[in-house]
Amino acid sequence: MSLLSSHKSSESGLIINLHPLVLLTISDYITRHTLRKQTTPIVGALLGQQTGRSISLEHAFECLSMPNDEGNFILHESWFKDRLQQYKDVHQAPVLDLVGWFTTTPATGPEAIHVPLHQQFLQNYNETAVLLAFHPAGVLEGKTAGGKLPLTVYESVYESGGDGDENMDTGEKEAALELRFRELPYSIETGEAEMISVDFVARGGGNATAVDGTVKTEKKTQASQTAVGQVDEKGAATINDAKALDDSNYLSTEDEELIASLTARTNAVKMLHTRIKLLKSYLKSLPPSYLTAPSDSSNPAHATPATNESSPSANVDYTLLRSIQALLSRLPLLLPSSSFSAFKQESLAEKSDVELVSLLGDLGKSVKDAKELGRKFAVIEAGRNSARKMEFGFGSRPIDLGFEDGEGTMETGQEGFMA
Repeated sequence: MSLLSSHKSSESGLIINLHPLVLLTISDYITRHTLRKQTTPIVGALLGQQTGRSISLEHAFECLSMPNDEGNFILHESWFKDRLQQYKDVHQAPVLDLVGWFTTTPATGPEAIHVPLHQQFLQNYNETAVLLAFHPAGVLEGKTAGGKLPLTVYESVYESGGDGDENMDTGEKEAALELRFRELPYSIETGEAEMISVDFVARGGGNATAVDGTVKTEKKTQASQTAVGQVDEKGAATINDAKALDDSNYLSTEDEELIASLTARTNAVKMLHTRIKLLKSYLKSLPPSYLTAPSDSSNPAHATPATNESSPSANVDYTLLRSIQALLSRLPLLLPSSSFSAFKQESLAEKSDVELVSLLGDLGKSVKDAKELGRKFAVIEAGRNSARKMEFGFGSRPIDLGFEDGEGTMETGQEGFMA
């Protein structure tokens, strides 16, 4: 039974603005899901903004699903709440909220297995959640020609259908409301930064190659069989060589990251070179009068005649020329050339000021250390002088012993004791 609504999409009035980042996320998710040969359904959430009847789909992330008691797949409630809150904490400027979800469906539309998931989104998170259905069969059959994307956006409506419950007052049966999906028109909306990233991914995808894993497995099997056959003749050395051969087929994580970084830089340089060649070819195609230096215009021999509508100069795009001139004027700010002596002098003066401040700081520190050293030296010298005075001024004198009335007294210096 078809779950599509009989109403026209024009009756809804919803405006869907789809961003390319959502398409990239869905494509990456489906690719990984297919290569890993996973059997769980493809389910993901859509984040965006809803202003009146306008909904923007800006970000997407995959979701964890689990079967319920009836055998239908639903969201893992606790996992999804935590993940949704994390994305809300990240995307706070502008504030993004859950506006829908995505999955894969046939070209005929959603099926009965998608109803429990959609009802869970409607009841627990957003009562106006939309469904973005991706059609993998359309990609395999080559139905994406002409720029039409293999996806459809649906909104949910409740329509009467089937036999309902009997009304207690009238005794008549009321028609039950069933969930239906109505197709919505959508448009692609993107910003400058998002367009640059999409263009980069598109250019990188053109250089991608599919790797057949079976060929690599067969090569490894043949190498291992050859190594086993040569063990009896050459011993353990052959086994080590075979292991080294197998290990050489793998790249470490650091090597893969380095290769990816170098590839990205190479593509960026190629793109820059292509754009520069395009600008050069455009400037060369302009009339000579617009390529003449300003100093030559003062010479009557090189004066350019007045332009008329029939001349090629009438078709010159002055807006583009001003943009090129603005780009050229910004280049010295990014990379100053050797002819900019004023910039060199200013940078040298700033460098000298910084070094002078650093030297003054070192000098002040040295003066402080010298002052501290002088203070400690004065304290030590004062201690030495006092010790010398005590030694020579108040030193020990010869001992005189006197006996008087049978008692003996020994005096030394200013003190004495009774013996």
